[in-house]
Amino acid sequence: MDVTSSCRSLGVILSLALLAGCASSPRDVASRDADEAYFARQLPGLSSDWERAMSPVDNPIIEARSLGNPPPALIQQALLAQHERWVGTPYRIGGTSFQGVDCSALVQNVFEETFRVSLPRTTGEQVNQGHPVSRGDLAPGDLVFFRPPGRYNHVGIYLGGGRFMHASSSRGVMISRLENRYWQRHYWQARRTLEPTHLAERALAGGQG
Repeated sequence: MDVTSSCRSLGVILSLALLAGCASSPRDVASRDADEAYFARQLPGLSSDWERAMSPVDNPIIEARSLGNPPPALIQQALLAQHERWVGTPYRIGGTSFQGVDCSALVQNVFEETFRVSLPRTTGEQVNQGHPVSRGDLAPGDLVFFRPPGRYNHVGIYLGGGRFMHASSSRGVMISRLENRYWQRHYWQARRTLEPTHLAERALAGGQG
């Protein structure tokens, strides 16, 4: 068999393998992979950092400290896992469950379940937690606040890469871009409840508990 025939055969085999892979991949897995690929592009090293941090070690919390810089990948992955649980939940003022949730209740639930951090129930109380952070210094896990038209302020959780998770009044729990014209216009401030290293440690501890 000459080189040209070998290349053709290899090409056919690869094409069949790709087609088989696509046919067996559920849509939700493809969507999740696309999200993870996006964050990997925006924040290089996310995948390798995450795999390294979650591989079996004697003490993953000590390992997280040993990384030197706060491990944002741990926080991002933990928050994306929460997004998968909550995505599509309808918005409901006063709601606190998967049947309906408002923005501050979503933040409260996610922080309690992911980081074992108890936040107040309302946006007005949450905006006084931690310390202010400039928009240019946002890190995954920071709370981002908005003042849209109407009587209620709005809060979400920053994921990195210019995106945040929140309970939208029109579309329920979702991920949006800070650069979106609407959110850019009504951006108010950001708060950091705990330093990223501490959030990552709590996420690790919660995942093992």
